[in-house]
Parts: sequence; structure tokens; C-alpha cells
Amino acid sequence: MLVGVPKEIKIHEYRVGLTPSSVREIIRAGSQVMIEQNAGLGIGIDDDGYTEAGAIIVSNADDIFASADLIVKVKEPRPEECKKLRDQQILFTYLHLAADKNQAKLLMASGCTAIAYETVTQTDGGLPLLTPMSQVAGRMSIQAGAHFLEKAQGGSGVLLGGVPGVEPGQVLIIGGGVVGTHAAEMALGLGATVTILDKSLVRLQQLHMQFGSRLNTIYATQESIEKYAIQADVIVGAVLMPGGAAPKLITRDTLRMMRPGSVVVDVAIDQGGCIETSRPTTHQHPTFVEEGITHYCVSNMPGAVPRTSTFALNNATLPFIMSLVTKGAHRALLDDKHLFNGLNIYQGQITCEPVAQALCETYVPAKIVGKVFA
Repeated sequence: MLVGVPKEIKIHEYRVGLTPSSVREIIRAGSQVMIEQNAGLGIGIDDDGYTEAGAIIVSNADDIFASADLIVKVKEPRPEECKKLRDQQILFTYLHLAADKNQAKLLMASGCTAIAYETVTQTDGGLPLLTPMSQVAGRMSIQAGAHFLEKAQGGSGVLLGGVPGVEPGQVLIIGGGVVGTHAAEMALGLGATVTILDKSLVRLQQLHMQFGSRLNTIYATQESIEKYAIQADVIVGAVLMPGGAAPKLITRDTLRMMRPGSVVVDVAIDQGGCIETSRPTTHQHPTFVEEGITHYCVSNMPGAVPRTSTFALNNATLPFIMSLVTKGAHRALLDDKHLFNGLNIYQGQITCEPVAQALCETYVPAKIVGKVFA
């Protein structure tokens, strides 16, 4: 199998689909790897690093899309990339289709087999390919919130950790999953007063066991969301509906009751965002202001720390990539129900139910799309 890695073209996206060590493993398994020129510069690895691992360097992405059997990326393909995909070609990357109907339509039209990192599962119900980037985003959310609270950045001028004699800032985290847990760890480390809301009592109990009385754990209702939101200096939206669109939990009316200059960091923006006023931003222009509240809604937060993020992501994706290259896509999907759960588009159909529901499109289970999954 020929594996192709194009350079990411999303604005300020510096991650890359494979590291040289991953390339070496794939080649040892009998496959070839083609890397676009300078694809790894953003993580401090030049083309020589890839050629030493055995990869073929090509000058443009067109050659990769034209010849590779498996395309490995990080971010969802841009429209111009979708149009280069071919029938039966395999795409393995983050897709986040629930918030991007145009991308879904283009992928369906391409005839490719699109496997999304974010819906691959594991035995305990977790999302192993989303987890490392959620860890990064959770930690970064507090850094971003603290930065944009500074007065020079348009914030309210609150130091999250406070100082002796002055109360610390208030951080509200909505969602107690991976993002929320890592955000809480960072915020508590700074000395902030931290509240986390979740609908799972089991998860709240786990968080209490992990952080003790330093963390305020509250059952999530609309009343509790509003109560703690209007007190918060920073709100982190850490809600996750695997594969589906995020629910809107913070309303415009609630924002109007917050202190002007407070900050919301909507980590759920990849899935549409969990704040009514959210819209995607970039690292180039990361914020906007609505109702006096700074919104940080960068849709590729881990791209700001690409070296850490790329290596963390490769640690998680490599076993699945090895399965795809050694068995072929069909056998790998049939042999592993967790990888199979990552299948979002197959033979022009949406095969992930939450995606179909979010886009108001027809859901067709993969097992009845083609004979291979009968």
C-alpha cells in the first residue's frame, strides 16, 4: 500500500500526519510512504528526516492525491483537497462532519472511504484518537483564557490565580471529560477557583476523587449553568457529543449577565460549539467580542503547539494505520469494531449515525452499503 501525507493547508496548521518514526514502522511492514515537501517543517523536521526514515519526498500534494492508496492527515480536508480524492481511496484524519455539511457532500461525491479520528472508539467507550488532542486543548484553554483576561487584550483585568489579599479568578468548565479534566488541572494549578459541571454523577464522583475539595463539582442543569456562568471570569466549553453536533448550553442572554471583559473558550467549536454566539476563529484572528464577552473559538487549538501535538497524535494513530496498511481497509475495518466506528463516509453514503442526524441526511449503516460489510 502507498501511504500519502500532504502538507496541511488550513491557516496556521503546522501539524503533520506522520512523524519519521511512524514512517519507519510503516515501511518496515512492507508499504511505501510519500510525504509532501516541507510537510514537517512546522514540527522542526526537515525533508532529510523523512528520507532517512525511507519516505519519498514529492514537490506537491497533487502527486500524493493522484497516487496514494491511503491519505493520512491531521485536519479535515479543505474543499480543494476533497475534490482531489478518488473512488475507493482511503482518507484517515479528523473530519468533524457534524459541523460541515459542505465537506460531507464533497466527500460523498468523491467516492472515498473516509475514516474519522474523532469517532474511532476503544473498549471502555473512550475515543483514543481524540484524547491526545483533547488533552492539549484542555490545557491550552486555560492559557488562552488567562491571556485574554489581560486588559491589554480587551479583558477584564483579572489574574486567575489572584494574589494574597485578593480573591482569585473564577473558572467554569462545562463538561467533565478529557478536555474538562485537563482544563481543571491547569486552572487549579494557577490557583483559580474552579467549578466543573457535568450530567454524569459517576464522572463527578471520579473528579472529586481526583481533585478533592479543591474542585467544585456540580450537576449540570440549565439553572446551574446560568448560575455559575454569570459569576465566571473564564468559561471553558468542553462538551462532547461523539460524532454529533454540540448542544448550545450558554445562551446570549446568559452572556449579557456576565462581567464585561470575561472570556469564553469554546473547545467544542469543531462540533459547532456549545455557546450560542460561537463561530470558528483561527490562530491568526483568534477572538471576537459578543455582548462584551471575548470569544476564543479557534477550531484547531492544538495546531499552536504542533510538535507536542503531532507526536501525541501519532502515538495514538499508528496502531490503526498499521492495521490499515497490513490488512487493507476492508479487512482492518471488519476485524476491529472500534476502527469500524470511525467510518463516516463509504461509497457515497454517510455511515455514522450522529453525523447523519446533525446534517439532516440519510444514515446508511456501512454493513448494508456494500457487500464487503454484509
